Amino acid sequence: MNVPQIRLESNFIRLGLKIERPMQELSQPPAIQSIQQPKAILEIETVPGKLTIDQTKAREDVDLKSARRRLEETAQNGYQDWLKGLERRASEGAELMRIENGGSPIASQAKANSEGPPKQFNIGWVPSHNSVKISYEPAKVKIDALPQKPKIEVEIKKSVHHYTPGKVSTEILEKNSLTIDFINLTKW
Repeated sequence: MNVPQIRLESNFIRLGLKIERPMQELSQPPAIQSIQQPKAILEIETVPGKLTIDQTKAREDVDLKSARRRLEETAQNGYQDWLKGLERRASEGAELMRIENGGSPIASQAKANSEGPPKQFNIGWVPSHNSVKISYEPAKVKIDALPQKPKIEVEIKKSVHHYTPGKVSTEILEKNSLTIDFINLTKW
């Protein structure tokens, strides 16, 4: 038996999305920077060292005397020798005045005047110890440093930002539809 039928066939709408992605560009230009470091102000004051060497005594020890010193010594020795000679002659004259007391003062005086004093020898150092005098004043250094601050200049650049917003658009890929079909219908 053929029963009449109504067939309904429906299709839903199919939508499509067309998406354009957003674009963002971000860049940061470098800052312009200027740094200068002035030199420090430096002052150095130096008092030189002083070395004093006095070798007068050492030179005298090896008989290298100055003319003035040699004249002073010669004058002093001459004066001392004159006094000794004066003393010797006075004592010899006194002995000769008493010749009547006996003895032979003339022979003993002749013998004493013909012989020199006995020679003496001893170990010594030439020049003598500590005959060179050394003194030293060290140098003095005064340093004054005045530091200078650096000069820093910075020019900051703004960041560059470009933004393109995204877009979403819809499109109909398939329209909705309704199909009606009649089966086994008889005409009346």
